[in-house]
Amino acid sequence: MSAAAQTAVLLLAHGSPDRPEDVPEFLKNVTGGRPLPPAAVEEIQRRYARIGRSPLTEITVRQAALLARELDLPVYVGMRNWEPFIADALEQMSADGIQRVVALCLAPQNSRTSVGLYRQAAMSESGPRFPHFEFVESWHDHPLLIRAFAERLASGWKHACDELGARMPILFTAHSVPSRTILEGDPYETQVRETAALVAMALPALTVDDWSFAFQNQGISGGPWLGPTVEENILALKKKGHRGVFLQPIGFVCDHVEVLYDIDVFFRQFAAREGMLLWRAGSLNDSPVFIAALADVVRSRLGGEEPAKLLVQIAKPQ
Repeated sequence: MSAAAQTAVLLLAHGSPDRPEDVPEFLKNVTGGRPLPPAAVEEIQRRYARIGRSPLTEITVRQAALLARELDLPVYVGMRNWEPFIADALEQMSADGIQRVVALCLAPQNSRTSVGLYRQAAMSESGPRFPHFEFVESWHDHPLLIRAFAERLASGWKHACDELGARMPILFTAHSVPSRTILEGDPYETQVRETAALVAMALPALTVDDWSFAFQNQGISGGPWLGPTVEENILALKKKGHRGVFLQPIGFVCDHVEVLYDIDVFFRQFAAREGMLLWRAGSLNDSPVFIAALADVVRSRLGGEEPAKLLVQIAKPQ
């Protein structure tokens, strides 16, 4: 088997239950077996039932197929908390004779609470079977990732402004993490804000007054979590006289429950109760530019080079 034939890509993601009935087992995987209060489990089941199903696995598998076509290399999918599990993907790669692996987490910004856990799971399972196992730490500022987000933002924002009949503020969002994580030196907050700033800068029509940033999905345990919250930003925008808001989650790269329920249902209902309308940018999903971003990150790792960089000055995040 040639060296090229022994090389593959492993895409890593959080994982998502296929049906509301799978939620209890899924949550056990998330918490490492620690039981959650029945009311919490029922609430999460209700959210999955509200959107019907989470398409995360289906979309990730499609992203992998498109990336494999782009790279002419095999691409495997491993999920940390649901099927196909990381261990199963690595077992299949070993059976297929793979020797060199580039592991890429489908979370562009690095945090020990997310990417760090994927890395830990992948490295612990890889063992001596893969002499060359390379893990991409982050790719939050890759120019093609920024372009992919900017394309979704430009088309969606213009349409929403036309519907509202007014220029609408943009609110970038990412998943929150415990504040202590950042105090301990985690780069996540800096990276998500940099991604947002770069996407905003990619649209010449935007000014620093057109956009702001908020964290979503704050937890209820472990002390304070990063803010401001989406709800706080919506209320602040209402106070300024805005009638609508346009959200773009830049910490997620495909549709799943934290987009389809948290934004499309919960935040939209919250905005409506405050007399505000809410729109959202489409998720990247199978965007050709996004797939090209993944391919460039992998190629640069295989070639021993740094990925393409943005030669721009990053504006101070708002």
